[in-house]
Amino acid sequence: MNKVLSCLMLIGIIVVSGCGPTTQVTRLDSDTTVDLSGRWNDTDSRMVAEKMIDKCLTHIWINNHNQTKGAKPVVIVGGIRNKSNEHIATQTFISDIEKAFINSGKVRPVSSKSERDEIREERADQSENAAIETIKRMGRELGADYMMTGEINTIEDREGGRQIVFYQTDLTLTNIESNEKVWFETSKIKKFIGRKKFKL
Repeated sequence: MNKVLSCLMLIGIIVVSGCGPTTQVTRLDSDTTVDLSGRWNDTDSRMVAEKMIDKCLTHIWINNHNQTKGAKPVVIVGGIRNKSNEHIATQTFISDIEKAFINSGKVRPVSSKSERDEIREERADQSENAAIETIKRMGRELGADYMMTGEINTIEDREGGRQIVFYQTDLTLTNIESNEKVWFETSKIKKFIGRKKFKL
C-alpha cells in the first residue's frame, strides 16, 4: 500500500512540474529597442547620450577652443546625478557619453577619478617591478580642459492604469580653469504607459 501511495505521489509531482510555467530566453541585438516597463532603459541611455554629445560637438565652444589653443579640447566626464524617483544606472549613461566623445574624434577624453587612481597604482607598481625601459613615468598625465556634469530628473502623472513619465536630462560643459559654463543642453523624453486590467 505504501509503495502504491509513493508511486502516486511521485506521478503527481511529475505532472504538476510538467504543467508549470517554462522560461524562454531569446537573445537580441544590443541595438534592439525593447520597452517592457516603460522605465528608463539602455535605449534611452544610448540615444540621449549620442544626441546630446552630437549637439555639444557642433556648438561654437569647440571652434573657439580650437582657434585659441590650436589643439583638440581635453574633456573629462564627471558625475551624472540621478534625481529621478527610480533607479537609473548612471554609470552606464556616463559610459555612453564617453563612447560618443571617443567615436567623434573631435575631443580627447581622459579617465575619471576612480580610473585614474587605478592607473596611478599601476604606474607606482611599475616603478618598483617593471623593467626600466618599460616604466611609465609619473607626472605625465593629460590635464582636462573641460568637465561634463549633469543630472536626470523625472515627473510622473498617474491615473488608474495609465501613466505618463517625463524624463529630463541636463548636461553642462564647464571650463575647468575659468569655471565658465561653455555649453548647456537639455534632452526630454515623454512616455505613455498603459496597463490593461484583467477581469476574472
